Amino acid sequence: MAPTSTAESPTPVVEMRDISISFPGVKALDGVTFRLLPGEVHALMGENGAGKSTLIKALTGVYDIDAGSITVAGVPCRFTGPRQAQDAGISTVYQEVNLCTNLTVAENILLGREPRRFGRIDHRALNRRARDLLSHLELDIDPRSTLGAHPIAIQQLVAIARATAVSARVLILDEPTSSLDAEEVAELFRVIRQLRDNGTAVLFVSHFLDQVYEISDRMTVLRNGRRVGEYVTADFGRHQLVTAMLGRELELLDEIAETAQETHRNDMVPPIVSTSDIGRPPRVHPVTLDIFPGEVVGLAGLLGSGRTEFARLLFGADRPTSGHLSVDGKQARLRSPRAAIARRFAFTSEDRKAHGIVGELSVRDNLVLALQARRGFARPLSAKAKNRLVRRYMEALDIRPRDPNTLIKNLSGGNQQKVLLARWLITQPALLILDEPTRGIDVGAKAQIQKLVTELAADGMAVLFISTELDEVVRISDRIALMRDGHNIAQLDGGCPVSELTRLIASGSQQ
Repeated sequence: MAPTSTAESPTPVVEMRDISISFPGVKALDGVTFRLLPGEVHALMGENGAGKSTLIKALTGVYDIDAGSITVAGVPCRFTGPRQAQDAGISTVYQEVNLCTNLTVAENILLGREPRRFGRIDHRALNRRARDLLSHLELDIDPRSTLGAHPIAIQQLVAIARATAVSARVLILDEPTSSLDAEEVAELFRVIRQLRDNGTAVLFVSHFLDQVYEISDRMTVLRNGRRVGEYVTADFGRHQLVTAMLGRELELLDEIAETAQETHRNDMVPPIVSTSDIGRPPRVHPVTLDIFPGEVVGLAGLLGSGRTEFARLLFGADRPTSGHLSVDGKQARLRSPRAAIARRFAFTSEDRKAHGIVGELSVRDNLVLALQARRGFARPLSAKAKNRLVRRYMEALDIRPRDPNTLIKNLSGGNQQKVLLARWLITQPALLILDEPTRGIDVGAKAQIQKLVTELAADGMAVLFISTELDEVVRISDRIALMRDGHNIAQLDGGCPVSELTRLIASGSQQ
């Protein structure tokens, strides 16, 4: 997959050369080169941890670079903060709109640049200027209305209008469509195309492949902090894109996928959990899925495909807006994680640092947290019972160091993940939901966790295993549910070739 030729390209409005950034123990960017041309929509593609956000933060001055150079319109730049980047014509609109919802649309658009008269804000001129900016984008929004009264789609368009108010030559849109419906996406894309046609360079970050192919002119793919290549979107097929993002050629994936699958489930008993058209559009469209005791169901798809959102519906962390759910053959409503835990459900989050470990607590306290929460804190575990459980599960999962008094934040990522698994295994769950349990850990720890999952299924536990690593999903799953853009596009046997999963993710169809 060769990158496109750049010989006849116009002068880039942004050029980043050999950018490297390191954090403690992590090489976030390793010699990445990126260029953005005037009057184009350029998609920045890559899985979670590929380096997309780090590259954007390097460009906008949030992070200082360790090596490399940045030029804007041919002028060398080294921004020390987003304000300097904005003054140079680089504006960013994030997924979570960072405007003031209690102010009017006009006040948000011109915040910090309000026209004044006799030392006071001239509201008539303010509204007139904002109306002109909105009209330029063909947006029919009352500049006097309160921003918070509008849906998120309108708020994002207001944020874009604010960016144009400072004559942005570069507009960065970070996951702008994640909470929008089809009509709202169409309106956003109309505005993006208008900006592009007027010469603005748009950097577009999204995990929705169909939208990337609809709106972008070129794309750059990152993987593991390195640049894979730069491509003309029209010449670079979905199949090639998925392979570039995942980092494995299909022939190699097929070799890995030859691992034989063994079904553990007992068809004589009802499923632990059964969903019938359960969903929460636009993030998760209706999904029907059964998970039986003694089987591993893999939930696969690219980041942003709706895997985590579906898991959260199962665990009661979010409430579905369609369909219904049954537990042990009986219809149930799980209105909260507490209700799910009472049904013997367990869930480990993909972000173990933010939603898993409690860094300032010891390994011992982290291990017993879920069991103590289920018992209620009015019924504390005795020290003897706590020590017995901690010792047993630290040995069973080979958690190192063996000292239960160690602060969990001082453990390696793999051992932190084992502690989280042990936390839930202590509760003896009937359904174990694992969201990216092997992300960011070494190969040895990955193998141990995969082995543990298959052993748990062999002992009768139901497991929902979520991972972007397709070879991993195929290796341990009895069945695989494939997600794309919030839709469950296929359900397959675990032994299917990884190349078939890649094709389905790329095409979005079983045909």
